[in-house]
Amino acid sequence: MLSVKVELLVTDPNAALSLSVLAGRRGLDRRLSVARIQKPGLALAGYTEQIHRDRVQILGATEIGFLERLPEAERRSVLDNLVSIQPACIVVTRGLPVPPDVVRLCEEYGVALLRTPLVSSAFIQRVTKYLEEQLAPTTSIHGVLMDVLGVGILLLGKSGIGKSEAALDLVMRGHRLVADDIVDIRKKPPDTIFGSGSDIIRHHMEIRGLGIINIKDLFGISAVRDTKKIELVVELVEWREDEEYDRLGTEDLHYSILDVRIPHLRIPVRPGRNITSIIEVAARNQLLKLQGHHSAREFQERLNRAIAESRPRGFASEEVE
Repeated sequence: MLSVKVELLVTDPNAALSLSVLAGRRGLDRRLSVARIQKPGLALAGYTEQIHRDRVQILGATEIGFLERLPEAERRSVLDNLVSIQPACIVVTRGLPVPPDVVRLCEEYGVALLRTPLVSSAFIQRVTKYLEEQLAPTTSIHGVLMDVLGVGILLLGKSGIGKSEAALDLVMRGHRLVADDIVDIRKKPPDTIFGSGSDIIRHHMEIRGLGIINIKDLFGISAVRDTKKIELVVELVEWREDEEYDRLGTEDLHYSILDVRIPHLRIPVRPGRNITSIIEVAARNQLLKLQGHHSAREFQERLNRAIAESRPRGFASEEVE
Protein backbone atom coordinates (compact mmCIF):
# COMPACT_ATOMS: atom_id res chain seq x y z
CA MET A 1 0.00 0.00 0.00
CA LEU A 2 1.25 3.48 -0.88
CA SER A 3 2.00 5.74 2.05
CA VAL A 4 3.59 9.09 2.85
CA LYS A 5 5.74 10.04 5.83
CA VAL A 6 4.29 12.75 8.07
CA GLU A 7 7.66 14.49 7.75
CA LEU A 8 6.89 15.30 4.09
CA LEU A 9 3.95 17.47 5.14
CA VAL A 10 6.46 19.68 6.92
CA THR A 11 9.47 19.56 4.61
CA ASP A 12 8.03 19.30 1.08
CA PRO A 13 7.62 22.83 -0.36
CA ASN A 14 5.10 21.48 -2.88
CA ALA A 15 2.74 20.75 0.00
CA ALA A 16 2.52 24.48 0.87
CA LEU A 17 1.04 23.72 4.30
CA SER A 18 3.22 26.11 6.39
CA LEU A 19 3.58 23.56 9.18
CA SER A 20 5.88 23.79 12.19
CA VAL A 21 6.64 21.02 14.69
CA LEU A 22 5.61 21.69 18.29
CA ALA A 23 6.19 18.26 19.83
CA GLY A 24 6.53 14.56 19.11
CA ARG A 25 9.32 14.65 16.53
CA ARG A 26 9.62 10.90 16.87
CA GLY A 27 6.24 10.68 15.15
CA LEU A 28 7.46 12.32 11.94
CA ASP A 29 8.32 8.84 10.68
CA ARG A 30 4.70 7.70 10.96
CA ARG A 31 2.97 7.12 7.64
CA LEU A 32 -0.25 8.37 6.09
CA SER A 33 -1.98 5.89 3.78
CA VAL A 34 -5.23 7.73 2.96
CA ALA A 35 -5.87 11.27 1.76
CA ARG A 36 -8.88 11.84 4.01
CA ILE A 37 -8.51 13.79 7.25
CA GLN A 38 -10.47 13.77 10.51
CA LYS A 39 -11.72 16.41 12.92
CA PRO A 40 -11.92 14.48 16.17
CA GLY A 41 -14.89 16.28 17.70
CA LEU A 42 -16.66 13.12 18.86
CA ALA A 43 -13.37 11.70 20.13
CA LEU A 44 -13.00 14.70 22.42
CA ALA A 45 -16.50 13.92 23.71
CA GLY A 46 -15.38 10.37 24.52
CA TYR A 47 -16.28 8.40 21.38
CA THR A 48 -12.98 7.23 19.92
CA GLU A 49 -14.00 4.08 18.03
CA GLN A 50 -13.95 5.80 14.61
CA ILE A 51 -10.55 7.46 15.00
CA HIS A 52 -8.25 6.20 12.24
CA ARG A 53 -4.57 5.96 13.07
CA ASP A 54 -3.47 6.54 9.46
CA ARG A 55 -5.14 9.94 9.06
CA VAL A 56 -4.33 13.53 9.91
CA GLN A 57 -6.29 14.71 12.95
CA ILE A 58 -7.17 18.42 12.94
CA LEU A 59 -7.82 20.61 15.95
CA GLY A 60 -9.43 23.86 14.83
CA ALA A 61 -11.01 26.76 16.67
CA THR A 62 -14.04 24.67 17.66
CA GLU A 63 -11.98 21.82 19.13
CA ILE A 64 -9.50 24.09 20.94
CA GLY A 65 -12.37 26.19 22.33
CA PHE A 66 -14.12 23.05 23.56
CA LEU A 67 -10.94 21.85 25.31
CA GLU A 68 -10.38 25.20 27.02
CA ARG A 69 -13.85 25.04 28.58
CA LEU A 70 -13.39 21.59 30.08
CA PRO A 71 -12.33 21.12 33.69
CA GLU A 72 -8.63 20.31 33.92
CA ALA A 73 -9.07 16.68 34.96
CA GLU A 74 -11.65 16.00 32.24
CA ARG A 75 -9.50 17.74 29.63
CA ARG A 76 -6.53 15.52 30.49
CA SER A 77 -8.73 12.44 30.26
CA VAL A 78 -10.21 13.17 26.82
CA LEU A 79 -6.84 14.18 25.44
CA ASP A 80 -5.24 11.03 26.77
CA ASN A 81 -8.00 8.99 25.08
CA LEU A 82 -7.23 10.69 21.75
CA VAL A 83 -3.43 10.75 21.79
CA SER A 84 -3.05 7.26 23.24
CA ILE A 85 -4.60 5.89 20.04
CA GLN A 86 -1.42 7.25 18.42
CA PRO A 87 -2.85 8.82 15.27
CA ALA A 88 -0.49 9.66 12.39
CA CYS A 89 -0.27 13.28 13.50
CA ILE A 90 -2.27 16.12 15.05
CA VAL A 91 -2.46 19.52 13.36
CA VAL A 92 -3.60 22.71 15.08
CA THR A 93 -4.89 25.27 12.59
CA ARG A 94 -5.20 29.10 12.59
CA GLY A 95 -1.96 29.37 14.60
CA LEU A 96 -3.99 28.83 17.77
CA PRO A 97 -2.31 28.42 21.16
CA VAL A 98 -2.01 24.75 22.08
CA PRO A 99 -3.04 23.48 25.51
CA PRO A 100 0.05 22.29 27.45
CA ASP A 101 -1.58 18.89 27.99
CA VAL A 102 -1.64 18.29 24.23
CA VAL A 103 2.06 19.10 23.95
CA ARG A 104 2.95 16.85 26.86
CA LEU A 105 0.91 13.87 25.67
CA CYS A 106 2.15 14.10 22.06
CA GLU A 107 5.73 14.13 23.30
CA GLU A 108 5.02 11.21 25.62
CA TYR A 109 3.34 9.02 22.97
CA GLY A 110 5.58 10.11 20.08
CA VAL A 111 2.75 11.66 18.04
CA ALA A 112 3.80 14.58 15.83
CA LEU A 113 2.05 17.78 16.93
CA LEU A 114 2.06 20.35 14.13
CA ARG A 115 0.70 23.86 13.78
CA THR A 116 -0.22 25.96 10.74
CA PRO A 117 -1.43 29.56 10.34
CA LEU A 118 -3.94 28.36 7.72
CA VAL A 119 -7.62 28.22 8.63
CA SER A 120 -9.06 24.72 8.84
CA SER A 121 -10.92 24.81 5.52
CA ALA A 122 -7.86 26.00 3.56
CA PHE A 123 -5.57 23.49 5.28
CA ILE A 124 -7.97 20.59 4.65
CA GLN A 125 -8.20 21.50 0.97
CA ARG A 126 -4.42 21.72 0.54
CA VAL A 127 -3.47 18.64 2.53
CA THR A 128 -6.14 16.53 0.83
CA LYS A 129 -4.95 17.60 -2.62
CA TYR A 130 -1.32 16.95 -1.71
CA LEU A 131 -2.02 13.51 -0.25
CA GLU A 132 -4.19 12.53 -3.22
CA GLU A 133 -1.30 13.33 -5.55
CA GLN A 134 1.26 11.51 -3.41
CA LEU A 135 -0.91 8.44 -2.84
CA ALA A 136 -2.23 8.15 -6.40
CA PRO A 137 -1.48 4.86 -8.22
CA THR A 138 1.39 5.21 -10.69
CA THR A 139 2.98 3.30 -13.53
CA SER A 140 5.35 3.88 -16.45
CA ILE A 141 4.78 3.13 -20.14
CA HIS A 142 7.19 3.06 -23.07
CA GLY A 143 5.81 5.60 -25.52
CA VAL A 144 5.51 9.29 -26.38
CA LEU A 145 3.01 11.73 -24.88
CA MET A 146 1.97 14.78 -26.91
CA ASP A 147 -0.42 17.68 -26.45
CA VAL A 148 -2.10 17.99 -29.86
CA LEU A 149 -4.71 20.75 -30.09
CA GLY A 150 -5.27 20.41 -26.34
CA VAL A 151 -5.81 16.64 -26.55
CA GLY A 152 -3.35 14.48 -24.64
CA ILE A 153 -2.30 11.73 -27.07
CA LEU A 154 -0.20 8.78 -25.94
CA LEU A 155 1.69 7.24 -28.88
CA LEU A 156 2.43 3.54 -28.50
CA GLY A 157 4.15 1.02 -30.75
CA LYS A 158 7.15 -1.24 -30.86
CA SER A 159 10.65 0.24 -30.82
CA GLY A 160 11.69 1.79 -34.12
CA ILE A 161 8.22 2.13 -35.62
CA GLY A 162 8.47 5.93 -35.74
CA LYS A 163 6.83 7.29 -32.58
CA SER A 164 9.53 9.88 -31.88
CA GLU A 165 9.74 10.93 -35.54
CA ALA A 166 5.98 11.47 -35.63
CA ALA A 167 6.19 13.43 -32.37
CA LEU A 168 9.00 15.61 -33.77
CA ASP A 169 6.89 16.38 -36.84
CA LEU A 170 3.99 17.30 -34.56
CA VAL A 171 6.26 19.67 -32.59
CA MET A 172 7.30 21.32 -35.86
CA ARG A 173 3.60 21.84 -36.62
CA GLY A 174 3.19 23.76 -33.36
CA HIS A 175 2.09 21.02 -30.97
CA ARG A 176 3.74 20.26 -27.62
CA LEU A 177 5.91 17.44 -26.30
CA VAL A 178 5.20 16.11 -22.82
CA ALA A 179 7.38 13.00 -22.64
CA ASP A 180 9.45 10.80 -24.94
CA ASP A 181 10.51 7.18 -24.42
CA ILE A 182 9.28 6.77 -20.83
CA VAL A 183 5.95 8.25 -19.77
CA ASP A 184 5.32 8.38 -16.03
CA ILE A 185 1.59 7.99 -15.42
CA ARG A 186 -0.41 8.93 -12.36
CA LYS A 187 -4.08 8.27 -11.66
CA LYS A 188 -6.07 11.02 -10.00
CA PRO A 189 -9.42 10.20 -8.41
CA PRO A 190 -11.79 9.10 -9.58
CA ASP A 191 -10.71 8.09 -13.10
CA THR A 192 -8.36 10.65 -14.63
CA ILE A 193 -4.95 9.68 -16.00
CA PHE A 194 -2.09 12.19 -16.25
CA GLY A 195 1.28 11.62 -17.89
CA SER A 196 4.62 13.37 -17.50
CA GLY A 197 8.28 12.88 -18.33
CA SER A 198 10.92 11.83 -15.84
CA ASP A 199 13.14 14.56 -14.43
CA ILE A 200 16.26 13.21 -16.15
CA ILE A 201 14.99 13.10 -19.75
CA ARG A 202 12.28 15.77 -19.56
CA HIS A 203 12.01 17.88 -22.74
CA HIS A 204 14.49 15.59 -24.53
CA MET A 205 13.84 13.30 -27.46
CA GLU A 206 15.83 10.52 -29.13
CA ILE A 207 15.85 10.51 -32.93
CA ARG A 208 17.68 7.59 -34.53
CA GLY A 209 20.56 8.85 -36.67
CA LEU A 210 20.44 12.25 -34.97
CA GLY A 211 20.77 11.37 -31.31
CA ILE A 212 19.40 13.15 -28.25
CA ILE A 213 17.88 16.58 -28.87
CA ASN A 214 16.44 19.14 -26.46
CA ILE A 215 13.02 20.22 -27.74
CA LYS A 216 12.79 23.13 -25.31
CA ASP A 217 16.12 24.59 -26.47
CA LEU A 218 15.43 24.00 -30.16
CA PHE A 219 11.81 25.15 -30.38
CA GLY A 220 11.24 27.22 -27.24
CA ILE A 221 9.21 26.88 -24.06
CA SER A 222 5.93 26.82 -26.01
CA ALA A 223 6.90 23.48 -27.59
CA VAL A 224 6.88 21.55 -24.29
CA ARG A 225 4.78 21.03 -21.20
CA ASP A 226 5.43 19.10 -18.00
CA THR A 227 2.19 17.15 -17.60
CA LYS A 228 -0.98 16.39 -19.55
CA LYS A 229 -4.19 14.45 -19.12
CA ILE A 230 -4.20 11.39 -21.40
CA GLU A 231 -7.37 11.43 -23.49
CA LEU A 232 -6.48 9.27 -26.50
CA VAL A 233 -4.13 6.34 -27.10
CA VAL A 234 -2.79 6.00 -30.65
CA GLU A 235 -0.99 2.72 -31.33
CA LEU A 236 1.25 2.60 -34.39
CA VAL A 237 1.37 -0.90 -35.90
CA GLU A 238 3.14 -2.33 -38.93
CA TRP A 239 0.95 -2.67 -42.01
CA ARG A 240 0.07 -6.28 -42.84
CA GLU A 241 -1.72 -7.25 -46.01
CA ASP A 242 -3.50 -10.15 -44.32
CA GLU A 243 -4.95 -8.04 -41.49
CA GLU A 244 -8.22 -6.13 -41.53
CA TYR A 245 -8.16 -2.56 -40.24
CA ASP A 246 -11.08 -0.42 -39.16
CA ARG A 247 -12.28 1.54 -42.19
CA LEU A 248 -15.48 3.02 -40.76
CA GLY A 249 -14.62 3.98 -37.18
CA THR A 250 -18.06 3.14 -35.81
CA GLU A 251 -16.70 0.79 -33.14
CA ASP A 252 -14.87 2.43 -30.26
CA LEU A 253 -11.79 0.62 -28.91
CA HIS A 254 -10.40 1.30 -25.44
CA TYR A 255 -6.99 0.93 -23.82
CA SER A 256 -6.84 0.30 -20.07
CA ILE A 257 -4.29 2.16 -17.93
CA LEU A 258 -4.51 1.77 -14.15
CA ASP A 259 -8.06 0.42 -14.62
CA VAL A 260 -9.13 3.53 -16.55
CA ARG A 261 -10.49 2.97 -20.08
CA ILE A 262 -9.12 5.45 -22.63
CA PRO A 263 -10.19 5.74 -26.31
CA HIS A 264 -7.80 3.74 -28.47
CA LEU A 265 -6.88 3.88 -32.16
CA ARG A 266 -4.66 1.44 -34.08
CA ILE A 267 -2.95 3.19 -37.00
CA PRO A 268 -1.15 0.96 -39.56
CA VAL A 269 2.19 2.37 -40.72
CA ARG A 270 3.47 1.92 -44.26
CA PRO A 271 5.55 4.00 -46.72
CA GLY A 272 3.58 6.88 -48.16
CA ARG A 273 1.20 7.32 -45.22
CA ASN A 274 1.42 10.70 -43.49
CA ILE A 275 1.19 9.52 -39.89
CA THR A 276 1.51 13.02 -38.46
CA SER A 277 -1.52 14.28 -40.35
CA ILE A 278 -3.50 11.23 -39.29
CA ILE A 279 -2.63 11.85 -35.62
CA GLU A 280 -3.57 15.50 -35.93
CA VAL A 281 -6.92 14.63 -37.51
CA ALA A 282 -7.45 12.01 -34.78
CA ALA A 283 -7.08 14.78 -32.20
CA ARG A 284 -9.62 16.96 -34.02
CA ASN A 285 -12.00 14.01 -34.30
CA GLN A 286 -11.62 13.30 -30.57
CA LEU A 287 -12.55 16.91 -29.82
CA LEU A 288 -15.70 16.46 -31.91
CA LYS A 289 -16.57 13.27 -30.01
CA LEU A 290 -16.16 15.08 -26.69
CA GLN A 291 -18.70 17.61 -27.98
CA GLY A 292 -21.12 14.83 -28.86
CA HIS A 293 -20.42 14.51 -32.60
CA HIS A 294 -19.40 11.04 -33.78
CA SER A 295 -18.68 11.49 -37.50
CA ALA A 296 -18.54 7.79 -38.40
CA ARG A 297 -21.81 6.94 -36.66
CA GLU A 298 -23.55 10.00 -38.09
CA PHE A 299 -22.42 8.93 -41.57
CA GLN A 300 -23.65 5.39 -40.99
CA GLU A 301 -27.04 6.68 -39.84
CA ARG A 302 -27.38 8.86 -42.96
CA LEU A 303 -26.37 5.90 -45.12
CA ASN A 304 -28.94 3.65 -43.47
CA ARG A 305 -31.66 6.25 -43.95
CA ALA A 306 -30.71 6.68 -47.61
CA ILE A 307 -30.87 2.92 -48.17
CA ALA A 308 -34.23 2.70 -46.43
CA GLU A 309 -35.68 5.58 -48.45
CA SER A 310 -34.44 4.12 -51.73
CA ARG A 311 -36.32 0.85 -51.29
CA PRO A 312 -39.51 0.49 -53.35
CA ARG A 313 -42.77 0.80 -51.44
CA GLY A 314 -44.19 -2.52 -50.42
CA PHE A 315 -40.75 -4.14 -50.65
CA ALA A 316 -40.83 -5.23 -47.03
CA SER A 317 -44.39 -6.62 -47.26
CA GLU A 318 -43.59 -8.55 -50.45
CA GLU A 319 -40.66 -10.17 -48.69
CA VAL A 320 -42.92 -11.22 -45.85
CA GLU A 321 -45.39 -12.77 -48.33
